[in-house]
Amino acid sequence: MGRPENLIGAYLMLKTVISSVACVLALLCSAASAQETSNRVAAKTDWSMFEESSPKECWAVTAPKQTEAKRGGKLVEVRRGKILLFVFHRPESDVKGQVAFTGGYPFAKDRPITLNIDGADFELSADGEWAWPPSPSDDAKIVAAMKRGANAVITAQSKRGTATKDTFSLKGFTAMYTKSEKRCAG
Repeated sequence: MGRPENLIGAYLMLKTVISSVACVLALLCSAASAQETSNRVAAKTDWSMFEESSPKECWAVTAPKQTEAKRGGKLVEVRRGKILLFVFHRPESDVKGQVAFTGGYPFAKDRPITLNIDGADFELSADGEWAWPPSPSDDAKIVAAMKRGANAVITAQSKRGTATKDTFSLKGFTAMYTKSEKRCAG
């Protein structure tokens, strides 16, 4: 088990950098904000790789290329927090390739969250604003699909009943995943 604890620890560690990560990916930060991202190690196409030293942690991350929100089947404008897809490595916790998604809103309880990679569906478990695969073997299957795939699409529903669809490019994923894995080899 241990999945929520790993994710919560990651959230606490990352909450100070998530804002700057999203800004860098969207190329919207000023020079001052960019200095906050000094832990960014590399970027390739649509993915970036970051590293923390205490505890040792590396992650590949991307923001969506497209987002869509619907209520009652109609497109609506909604305000969401950061929307990011991650893959983590934490050698001290024996975490290798843990997939995580934050949708920028609290997910509806007992509603499916689906990650689709080029036609292959994977179910994610959720707690609050975070979702992840149910086991390390599921992480491995998703990472393998991400390495082969072109796009990842995550569909979910908010506590307010808004259905969301976030589309992520997988261009650059393999390079950033490999760099993250090597830098955090434990």
